[in-house]
Amino acid sequence: MLPLRYARRWQAAGMAVLVLVLGFALAPSVHMQDMAIMRSDKWLHGVTFAFLTVWFSGQYGRRSYWRVALGMLAFGAFIELCQRIVAYRSAESLDLLADAIGIAVGLTIAAAGIGGWSLRLEDWLAARR
Repeated sequence: MLPLRYARRWQAAGMAVLVLVLGFALAPSVHMQDMAIMRSDKWLHGVTFAFLTVWFSGQYGRRSYWRVALGMLAFGAFIELCQRIVAYRSAESLDLLADAIGIAVGLTIAAAGIGGWSLRLEDWLAARR
């Protein structure tokens, strides 16, 4: 983890984000058949996992990005396992593929310069005080 002033708060916020994503993933599906963009949830998986990867790359250095990627992939597999357990949701292997693509996009964004954003945010806030 990066040398963050508020490391515990970042970790708590990260856990809250993961719980929120899991909650949405396990909530009963809302059918929006009139909206063409909602006919496939794969884009939503990709965007969500790109966001999560960028979020966690903000707290970890580049050398740990592979751990972030593995953690995100494990979280995606956990979501699919949970969806298999509940009767009103279904698990799909293509969802995990969409998660992996989102993770790759998130890692690309992080490597392009966004990674470590939480440390820069803390430094910026400290300089304002």
